Amino acid sequence: QVQLVESGGGLVQAGGSLRLSCALSGRPFTWYFMGWFRQAPGKEREFVAAIGWRGGSSTYADSVKGRFTISRDNAKNTLNLQMNSLKPEDTAVYYCAASAGTGRPSVEVGGYDYWGQGTQVTVSS
Repeated sequence: QVQLVESGGGLVQAGGSLRLSCALSGRPFTWYFMGWFRQAPGKEREFVAAIGWRGGSSTYADSVKGRFTISRDNAKNTLNLQMNSLKPEDTAVYYCAASAGTGRPSVEVGGYDYWGQGTQVTVSS
């Protein structure tokens, strides 16, 4: 059974940075392409970024492009999200997700098979 555990969330001022990490256990990390999603109060879960099995094929939501960077360390079974120039509208619970799908990493919630429990990111103005 795949387990995903996020870490690194917290409170930061606008313009600051945070780095989220997600550890996968239970199955080989390289079986999955990985994604980050977020959900703000009263809103639907939305795509943030995704990355292919070997670290290529990265894709980003327009709202975070140029500010966030997704990466993976296959030796450590870890997914990362470096978030710079944070804005109050980035405030949300951030979830990592794993997909056993094929082709390009999905940008859809339904394209993922496993989810972490989420980590809160709060950006103050």
